[in-house]
Amino acid sequence: MDSGDSLDSQISRVADRYSSLFTLPSRRTTFTYLFALCLIGGPITLITRNFFLDNFVLGLIMGLSLFFTTLLADNVNSRVFMRTDPILDLRRCSFISIPSCLILYIFTSAANLIDVSNGNLWIKIVSAGFFTVLTLRLFVFSTVSSVSYEKNLFSALFQPTLLLAILSILPIIEDSFSVYSILPFLVSIFLAIFGIYMFVSSVDAAGEEVLGIRSLSLFKAFLVNWTENLNEPLEQFFEKLGEEKDVRISLLTFKAKNELKAVMVVPVIHPGPFKNVGSSPLPQMIQETLGNKLKCMVSVPHGISGHDLDVASQLQNERILSKIVEMSEFKVFVFHATPFVRSEVDGASASCQIFGDCALFTLTLAPRTMEDLPRELDHAIVREVKKNGLAAAITIDAHNSIQGPFNPETASELLERAAVNALEKALSCEQYALEIGAAKVNPEEFSIKDGMGPGGIIIIIIKVGGQKTAYITIDGNNMISTLRESILSRLKDLGITEGEVLTTDTHVVNGVAKVDRGYYPIGEAIDQEKLIDYIEEAASDALENLERAEFSWHEEIVPGIKIIGEKQLHNISLLVDRTMKRVKKTAMLLFPTLAILLTAILIFL
Repeated sequence: MDSGDSLDSQISRVADRYSSLFTLPSRRTTFTYLFALCLIGGPITLITRNFFLDNFVLGLIMGLSLFFTTLLADNVNSRVFMRTDPILDLRRCSFISIPSCLILYIFTSAANLIDVSNGNLWIKIVSAGFFTVLTLRLFVFSTVSSVSYEKNLFSALFQPTLLLAILSILPIIEDSFSVYSILPFLVSIFLAIFGIYMFVSSVDAAGEEVLGIRSLSLFKAFLVNWTENLNEPLEQFFEKLGEEKDVRISLLTFKAKNELKAVMVVPVIHPGPFKNVGSSPLPQMIQETLGNKLKCMVSVPHGISGHDLDVASQLQNERILSKIVEMSEFKVFVFHATPFVRSEVDGASASCQIFGDCALFTLTLAPRTMEDLPRELDHAIVREVKKNGLAAAITIDAHNSIQGPFNPETASELLERAAVNALEKALSCEQYALEIGAAKVNPEEFSIKDGMGPGGIIIIIIKVGGQKTAYITIDGNNMISTLRESILSRLKDLGITEGEVLTTDTHVVNGVAKVDRGYYPIGEAIDQEKLIDYIEEAASDALENLERAEFSWHEEIVPGIKIIGEKQLHNISLLVDRTMKRVKKTAMLLFPTLAILLTAILIFL
């Protein structure tokens, strides 16, 4: 398996762990659980003291008081202390309060049952419960919230302190209560704060050793992205860790009747790493930005690139989009192109169609698996094209078949040979005037979770010398094996004898579906027959608007784009994964030790 696929798998595992952290009930369900717990916990707390009917009624009143007090505390936490935190809203703060209430009820009831007459013992047992609750809340707030440590501490203390004040109304400790009675609670608070400080320091040390950044800060940035789709915190890390590289962008534009009709944009940029982070949504952004400006169909197939060319942030995306808009000012158009030709070498297929002095290639291994191809292949094809007197090469990684393992070195060697053969065939062909037709379809029932990006399906049909060729671009990350062949077979019924099915390799679908691969390739989760029907419908529309056309191409290098890079992304993904493991390991060792220490101290107080 190539490194890119391995990296996708790592990202998928990280996504699965963190998205599941906050797969919580709805607000209404959370409040229902909390209400039921308080209404049950109040009477139990009093009945364990004395089993009288009056205590049951008083317990219901106490339970209602605890419920409304908890709601008050949660509202203050979410609207005051956590007001600027994107994750800990009222629903999540209330969910954290459920175990807080439960633990205090358990320890209070236990104190009642063990020795209701011994106020000093009652205080010690309840203070142990307070330590447990405070540690739990500090643990959650410290690892999730992005507010200051002081606000996290106040949020952790506020709700259990109010509950404890109500529970202490019990006339158990009235004879033995004194200022000394507060000492066990102070010890509990100190040990909880100390424990969380040691925990945070231990976990952060792992990140500082590997990447020079605090683990929990990166962990929180991932959480904000997985739970709230906020990309900026994570992209700030990518900008800091990234490196500048020059990237190439190619445009092939078709004009009919003095109006632009279709544009094919092939950026040598990888649309990753996942969801809405970095260049993941770049194909759709190019399609929308250029489509709105030029008022024509915009296709954005996948250039030869891997995770080593993931763009770091939306700021860098905007630089790329600005350059593409500048490039779209075409002046010189040509009328003639060669037919579409194909060459196969040991299962590797390359097509070539020459437009003036620019060669357009598509590469595929279908029906065998193909993944991201090495950039050296692109460089080799460019050299071969220029050696044969042409000015430029636009090479598309069709990215249209996945079913098993993939060897990038072998694939690159075979595809280079196939591309050279296809180029020789195309150079021997006569050039003819061309016609162009284009159409778009956006199936509403296919979602990102199904593997279909928001860019939908773009079909560009080029007719040269009587041959009709379809370039079908689907906004998705790869495609189930043999689906490409089924699509091309169906289009032959429309008289389209040649063509290729391409995907954008968009990564907005990555990290969304909870599957081993981290995403659904086109055709795995959606109805393949419906998809082919949509493509056939769009192809029919494109055939109907075929008209005499001319074309122009433009290629430019965008300098100094901040790239996160595959190595750094690999390290970040592993670090976040390891942070989760360090969290578990440290918590399992540290907190039981503190609990034993607290027990020993309380015994001697």
